[in-house]
Amino acid sequence: MSQKPRKIERLDFILAGAQKSGTTALHYFLSKHPDFTMGDQQEMHFFDDEEIFSGEVNYELLHKHFPPISPSTIAGECTPIYIYWKPAMERIWKYNPKIKLLIILRNPLERAFAHWNMQRFKGREPLNFLDAVKEEKNRANEAAPLQSRRYSYVDRGFYAEQIERVFKLFPTEQVKIIKLDEFRDKKSETLDAIFRFLGLEPKVSSRDKDRNIVPYERAMTAEERKHLYGMFAEDIAKLEQLLGWDCSDWKTEI
Repeated sequence: MSQKPRKIERLDFILAGAQKSGTTALHYFLSKHPDFTMGDQQEMHFFDDEEIFSGEVNYELLHKHFPPISPSTIAGECTPIYIYWKPAMERIWKYNPKIKLLIILRNPLERAFAHWNMQRFKGREPLNFLDAVKEEKNRANEAAPLQSRRYSYVDRGFYAEQIERVFKLFPTEQVKIIKLDEFRDKKSETLDAIFRFLGLEPKVSSRDKDRNIVPYERAMTAEERKHLYGMFAEDIAKLEQLLGWDCSDWKTEI
């Protein structure tokens, strides 16, 4: 006898970042698993919505995106800004302290350039890349006391502080952090490990076409890469110590 579908009470899992680090592709694979539901849209932006959290929080605004599910199905959502948006992790913890978090990180130099390229492609960025990087602090001041959503090319790549914020609230066994390179190069093994982390049997093919691809108008220059590396070097070293990672492939200046 089949069990009656149940209404969502709490999400079991969140794919929380980082932006331009493969979250769209990972969301695709998660949504294909028969025992997993990702709701009716990719980025719900619930826990970074300042209006929602300005008063009494109505979690039904989040749960309405999910149909009734079987008792064996787990529910999750994907909003990459959650790792970056400072209040988001505490809000997620208060919502469900047992929730599992998946975080995928990309070389911060490449992430920054991809973010800028996306904004250029959408017609939102008039400045050249290096000029935009140098102007970022002034733009951030304009968004204060909130963080800049649109022009946070460099700031989103300071991962160590963001991961520390996660670990202050969630035990390591509830958090899985992977590199984009690992996901790309060993997709099948990485997906299997992710599903096991979620308590699911791997049942998804790793075959996929590229998703959310924005054409690049040009490549990053050696000058731009060197400038960015000078900004990120200390944080990369801190992240290596924090996670026990080898990020030597992120440290190439040219």
